[in-house]
Amino acid sequence: MSNYSHRLLSNVIGSIYDCALDPSQWSRALAEVSEMLGCEKAILSLNDLQRDKILVDVSVGWEPQWLIERQKHAAEIHARLSEWLAVQTSLDTPFVGSRHLPPHYVAQSAYVRDCLAPLGLVDVAHFFLLREPMRFSELVVARDRRRGVVTDEDIELGVSLLPHLRRAVSINNALDAVAIRSARLAETLDALRCCVFLLNGRGAVLDLNRRAEALLRTDEAPVECVRDILRARRSVAREELRKAVALAARNDDDIGGAGVAIRLDDGEGAPVFAHVLPLAGGELRAGLRREAAVAVFVDALSRAYEEAQRLRDVFGLTPTETKVVENLLAGRTLNETADELGVAFSTAKTHLGNIFAKTGVSRQVELVRLAARLGRPA
Repeated sequence: MSNYSHRLLSNVIGSIYDCALDPSQWSRALAEVSEMLGCEKAILSLNDLQRDKILVDVSVGWEPQWLIERQKHAAEIHARLSEWLAVQTSLDTPFVGSRHLPPHYVAQSAYVRDCLAPLGLVDVAHFFLLREPMRFSELVVARDRRRGVVTDEDIELGVSLLPHLRRAVSINNALDAVAIRSARLAETLDALRCCVFLLNGRGAVLDLNRRAEALLRTDEAPVECVRDILRARRSVAREELRKAVALAARNDDDIGGAGVAIRLDDGEGAPVFAHVLPLAGGELRAGLRREAAVAVFVDALSRAYEEAQRLRDVFGLTPTETKVVENLLAGRTLNETADELGVAFSTAKTHLGNIFAKTGVSRQVELVRLAARLGRPA
């Protein structure tokens, strides 16, 4: 790759990482990605299937009426992608229409006839960012007749962007797609549903939010601070986290796929991941806190979700009571839980009383311990 191309790639990666902290930047970053891949139209989506929420839904080059038309063919699109993903062992292999759809199918496809052909589009590629039981994310790019079908070089370049896109959308998912601003930083971080650690280049903790502080105080925390250095308790994860932090402190490009999702748990319960983000590049990230070189996000919500589901199954909790438990296990206060569910504090308190009555406990700390016990293998 030429020096100019390398600089261009670095700039695009920087724009992608800015989106991790401010999802409103995705339109600009997606336009840069689309241009780099030589495409006229692009769509980026991130769906939180656990809570039935669309966290990111951004398009470039698509007029609204054609997005509506494309949505009419969602069943056909999903059917082909499901068939493709069912036989793939790696998400790094994109689905490319010109390569993976036989000519007789293309000739009969309503999606091609009613949506792609009228726009002069001759090829569509789906790059998969995340595909998990609770979240799905993909980048979809389309080419017209002038540029022709997607080439091997296009695919190689798109795949090179995947770790960076995955990191950004994973952090969007962990942050619930809330923008982090340097102004009123402490209040912003404390309002997040995940644990956040801001580190210097050595991995020393410079700042952390309230949920991160609470996590470190628990006996079964997957991370710890040793002489101010953040490290994972599991030895394998510890080395992976150390390496990712060191690479992230150097520059945006070097980190690559390291630290996209470091599994911190022991494998016996619901998975808990850490996501490492470089902060030195870009005005948005560098302005978060001047001394900070790296941000580490630990999303413990997946464990809270699994534990809440177990309590539901054992004690017959209602859907709303289960949501209350999930929020409490994720580190929210009862007041924050009420805000998250859109109910009055008194209503949340009534739900909590019903939960106590069903589970036989009388305090939130006992509820947390009960959830932990149910999560351990017999």
